[in-house]
Amino acid sequence: MIKHLRALRVIPVLASLCVSFNGLAAQAVYDFSISSASADEALTEFARQADTTLLFDYELVEKFETNSLSGQFTLKEGLKKLLEGTELAIHVDATGTFSVRHVSELPATPTPAENNSDPQNNQLAFGLERIAIVGTRSSPRTVTSSSVPLDIITDDAFRAQSGANLLDMLAASVPSLNVNDQPINDATSLVRPANLRGMASDHTLLLLNGKRRHRSAVITFLGGGLSDGAQGPDISVLPASAMKQVEVLRDGAAAQYGSDAIAGVINFVLRDDNEGGSIALKSGQYFQSDGQLLQLQGNVGLPLLDTGFANLTAEYTQQQPTSRTVQRSDASALADAGNPFVPDPAQVWGTLDVEHDIKLAGNFGYPIDQDKQLYAFMNLAQRKIEGGFYYRHPHLRDGVFSREYQNERSLLIADLDGLGQGIPCPQVTIDSQNVLTQPDYQVIADEQTAVGRNCFAFNERYPGGFTPRFGGTINDASAFFGMKGETASNWLFDVSAGVGYSKIDYTLSDTINPSLGPDSPTVFSPGAVAQVERTVNLDVSKVFEPGWQNIGPFNLGMGVEWRRETYHQQAGDESSWQAGPFAFNPQSGLSQGFSVGSNGFPGYQPAAAGHWSRHNWALYLDAETSFGALETGVAVRVERFSDFGSTFDGKLTLRLPVTEELALRSSVSTGFKAPTVGQSNVINVTTAYAAEGLEDQATLPPTHPISVQLGADALSPEESVNYSFGGVAFFDDNLYLTVDYFNIDLRNRISTTSAIELTQKDIDVLLAIGQDDALNYAAAKYFTNDFDTQTQGIDVVLHYQLKTGAFLHDMNLAYNWTDTQVERVSLYPVFDTSGEPRFEANLTPSRIRMLEDNLPSHRATFTVKHHWNNITGLWRANYYGSFYEDHLDAAAGFDIYAGPVTTFDAEITWLLTESTTLSVGTENVFDAQPELNPYRGEVGSKYPPTSPSGINGGFYYANVSVIF
Repeated sequence: MIKHLRALRVIPVLASLCVSFNGLAAQAVYDFSISSASADEALTEFARQADTTLLFDYELVEKFETNSLSGQFTLKEGLKKLLEGTELAIHVDATGTFSVRHVSELPATPTPAENNSDPQNNQLAFGLERIAIVGTRSSPRTVTSSSVPLDIITDDAFRAQSGANLLDMLAASVPSLNVNDQPINDATSLVRPANLRGMASDHTLLLLNGKRRHRSAVITFLGGGLSDGAQGPDISVLPASAMKQVEVLRDGAAAQYGSDAIAGVINFVLRDDNEGGSIALKSGQYFQSDGQLLQLQGNVGLPLLDTGFANLTAEYTQQQPTSRTVQRSDASALADAGNPFVPDPAQVWGTLDVEHDIKLAGNFGYPIDQDKQLYAFMNLAQRKIEGGFYYRHPHLRDGVFSREYQNERSLLIADLDGLGQGIPCPQVTIDSQNVLTQPDYQVIADEQTAVGRNCFAFNERYPGGFTPRFGGTINDASAFFGMKGETASNWLFDVSAGVGYSKIDYTLSDTINPSLGPDSPTVFSPGAVAQVERTVNLDVSKVFEPGWQNIGPFNLGMGVEWRRETYHQQAGDESSWQAGPFAFNPQSGLSQGFSVGSNGFPGYQPAAAGHWSRHNWALYLDAETSFGALETGVAVRVERFSDFGSTFDGKLTLRLPVTEELALRSSVSTGFKAPTVGQSNVINVTTAYAAEGLEDQATLPPTHPISVQLGADALSPEESVNYSFGGVAFFDDNLYLTVDYFNIDLRNRISTTSAIELTQKDIDVLLAIGQDDALNYAAAKYFTNDFDTQTQGIDVVLHYQLKTGAFLHDMNLAYNWTDTQVERVSLYPVFDTSGEPRFEANLTPSRIRMLEDNLPSHRATFTVKHHWNNITGLWRANYYGSFYEDHLDAAAGFDIYAGPVTTFDAEITWLLTESTTLSVGTENVFDAQPELNPYRGEVGSKYPPTSPSGINGGFYYANVSVIF
């Protein structure tokens, strides 16, 4: 068994069924010039010159001397010649990774490199785990040798998924990562938040090829409780077929990587093949014959000049919407009252319509000489998506169809020739179940009369009400360029610069700007938001040999980073924000009562448009060594931000091998998350559900006069203390178990408040200082550091592989328990009619419960793969524990306590030829659904929308892939 692995770089592999492609990389010829030396030094030099992975036991190989090696050889030929005459031998696992072992440790079964002609033998030895670069600036680590919890998701694991994007695939593979559907949730529907270890989406840092990934331009104004106000990255813009592997570091790492790494780090590693490629076509649909998916993927590796590589990937996806809807009770009552214009269903709950989703990625490398390499990688994505909003009832929607005055609800009627001018308009009190049948309404609806021509109600245009359609076009791009290598004094270096860009152009249709009356358009461009981040890095590291007894090699890493981030908000077209003639007129003081702006998502006003920037510098230092058997690591990081000052964070890791099979590990760290530029400056208005029904709610920066009036203060960074401890049992290459406990104490969390009603006193104060827009909002929210939480949990990962006859069985169990408690909530004075203050929280009890219980406390997956000849079978069980939902985020008593759900997936794959595979499978074989929504009559959602298992039910699919 290999106890201490030393590795240089990971090489790409494809799925286990297509290992004939792996052999192509092994057959490449490399130039070697290596002198006879101690095997540990010679093997390290061999891996460096070939720029490939090489795993070996340092303590084992340092006992042997190798031969010299000079000339052109394949990897296998070179290693064989280098090790000839020693007791060391080569092992190649089914992923194509080379390792050096003692001859007595070689497996009895043939390796793929020794028997490529037989597909069955290609699947008999999966061997050692992949290695990852996250969590350390020393040698890369495996899952079991890492001092902190680590998941490595391989490309073949992604292939055994029915999902159409990387986000869904990742959530299915990592139980501590949760992704909810967001059917009707403003911009959150376009960029769904991902929650690692019970934290908000912007508490997880994303890396691409080890470099910081930019965040999305979308701020989740309606994030389902946990992610409210978060501005996290968009994982779904990355093409899954471009990934060699994904490394999930489940541990606080702000001291190593900076802001946002409170819950952990996810590193996406791009393919770097220089030849071969693949094409895949996937199609499927849900059991209810909707949500049809069509996806085309292509990847190709090309040589770049003589010795470099260029790996290119393209993906194209279309997916039709789904509907898991019942008719709303109010819409049914209206139809039963004789209104024939009511749509059925009045609004749709389900997956949004993806008109197109295009993703491109490129990864490039070129060695300048034996010690230095130029590299670059980039990706480009565009997604056009559309969904729906809430139904506007033709009797009840304030500011559009009606208003309530002195306990009576009457129609809003636009007097086209002006209030107090010309022909007066009658008042129409809604006193029946169908206002269309009322004689007083029919008077204003009759265009043949002078009153009818002068008096207009939107019931004439939308007699059955209407449901706005909301969507957007997401454009996302990033590019990094750099050079890495080794100096003459054996310092490893990596210098890079990159830029990331995210922009969302919103669209809105099937709605109106009520204040424009009958002249209102029905299609709007309410504006756009963008995020731009620029990063420059310099990393250096070196291994020192202190020569002291019981003190191992000392790895020192250090670096400097400069970042600048800018948030842009672009005004919408004039009709989307314009205050038309039928709104409040500040000059006359008169109002016809119609709301302002495109209904559902009022456009960004010119006054709210602009761009805001900040920059920061970071210095960091990592050190790793061992004291006897105890492996230790220390990291410190200092950052200075231009807008709020400096932070200092540290981390300590320990790993102690107790026996050859068992090791204990632990870490303690401090962390932080800086408020984003968007959170500090954005202004957004949306229509949300409240206790009294639909209302326009503004989300404002804490410096806005309305926020100040409601008690806001400037934002400050979140601060955390993370600690974890656990153990690793590594019995052999085929069986290992990891168990880790974690605890995250997070102070001054940044989020939005619950919606705070604007009282008449608030409005009067704001009008007095010139804030006329206060009249447009029923309630407001603002960003604040308002509460503290403590999150704890346990992660368990078990891997077991065994062979029975001609069958190879590969089993993986992953379990997560997470518990979050809100420990402190800020209280603010509220004055009653007597003038006496009482102190209340800005977070409602329902919102607090959403933070604590919306994600299931228990999640588990159990996956089994069976390999036989040219056939692979897979089945997976997924368990989602019980959860709580404040339905519609309304804090209106719509409390849902839903029970657990278990789903099963199945897939079978045939290796039709050496290069062609066919897969057919089903996700959620038994079409398991969450419990019915007890409040489904309110707005028509058949199931709780935030159900962790999803609301769409079973999905079947087929996939054909060709590797060349």
